Amino acid sequence: MYYNNFQDKELSALGLGCMRLPCINGEEANPDAAAVQEMVDYAMSHGINYYDTAWGYHYGKSESVVGEALSNHSHDDFYIATKFPGYDLSNFGKHEEIFEKQLEKCKVDYFDFYLFHNVCESNIDAYVEDKYGLREYLLEQKRNGRIKHLGFSVHGSYEVMMRFLEKNGDIMEFCQIQLNYLDYEFQNARAKVEELNNRGIPIWVMEGLRGGALAKGCLGAEKTLETFRADFTPAHWAFSFLESIPGVTMILSGMSTLDQLKENIDFFAEKKELKDEELGALITAAHYDIEAREGTVPCTACRYCMENCPIQLEIPRILELYNEHVYTGGGFLGPMGVAALGEGHGPSACIGCGACAAVCPQSIDIPGAMSKFTELLAKADF
Repeated sequence: MYYNNFQDKELSALGLGCMRLPCINGEEANPDAAAVQEMVDYAMSHGINYYDTAWGYHYGKSESVVGEALSNHSHDDFYIATKFPGYDLSNFGKHEEIFEKQLEKCKVDYFDFYLFHNVCESNIDAYVEDKYGLREYLLEQKRNGRIKHLGFSVHGSYEVMMRFLEKNGDIMEFCQIQLNYLDYEFQNARAKVEELNNRGIPIWVMEGLRGGALAKGCLGAEKTLETFRADFTPAHWAFSFLESIPGVTMILSGMSTLDQLKENIDFFAEKKELKDEELGALITAAHYDIEAREGTVPCTACRYCMENCPIQLEIPRILELYNEHVYTGGGFLGPMGVAALGEGHGPSACIGCGACAAVCPQSIDIPGAMSKFTELLAKADF
């Protein structure tokens, strides 16, 4: 295991993400404590010193099972991270109660890393207005030594991240973003990386394998990539891409089995940055995969459509969320983003007049996409 510098700490390049722990009978709300203990013990003995959990992971069970497993080791030998659950607006105002419970569940006296969780369209107002005093409370915990380092995770757009940083950038020591060679362009992670680097904020990576999808294949680029490094697996390509991005300090992986853990630890024995042509091959593969994925639309966000829309829908943003929802086959980002647009501003508000499609340079059937998105959202479990 190699390590990256973060202030006065040496962090293992690979961190154990605790959102996809092994579970009994595959039930997410029932993590297998014995299997988790085995994985944590192996991780500790093979160099991983960073463990990332959260209030809501495994229906509230992750912090407890991870805390129990880590309690068999000295806190001097590991770093634990958890988060304020701002993804649920009802948690605002309960930060003191939640924080104390998290310390209890994780069986620690302090958190090495603590995050404002899932900054996104639906909670950005609550985070920046801070009417409940969350920012000052967490800073107080830091002054008291119960939080060593304060950061945030963001699933929202670049614009949402900027709003958060304008309010809280002065106290942010690190930022956790969804980053992989697919979302580098697809979710505009590139812009987030550039902004964080400009601000000198170290980057923590989540969804580096996009929920395991990038461990199964390289989006059709396998033959091209074999000419560069024939011994690399799809997961190796995904991890090496992350190692090649400036500012990346921590790569989290939600490993579900001991075998996955062993394979990833072996890979992180040394850093394996990619050459420019290898990076280009991955980005190109992602581009063509998105274009070829049935149902997505080639919106370039030129905004010509908005000039003609009689109800002034934020069409490029809606199509961006539509593409994410269709490509991923569901998930929470699409419904969450649409909910944040507000009533009367989502795809269901489209009147189907076609004025937008008439001026679209990409000849997108925008009313058709709006109708399909409305149908998909009606079936979404969110």
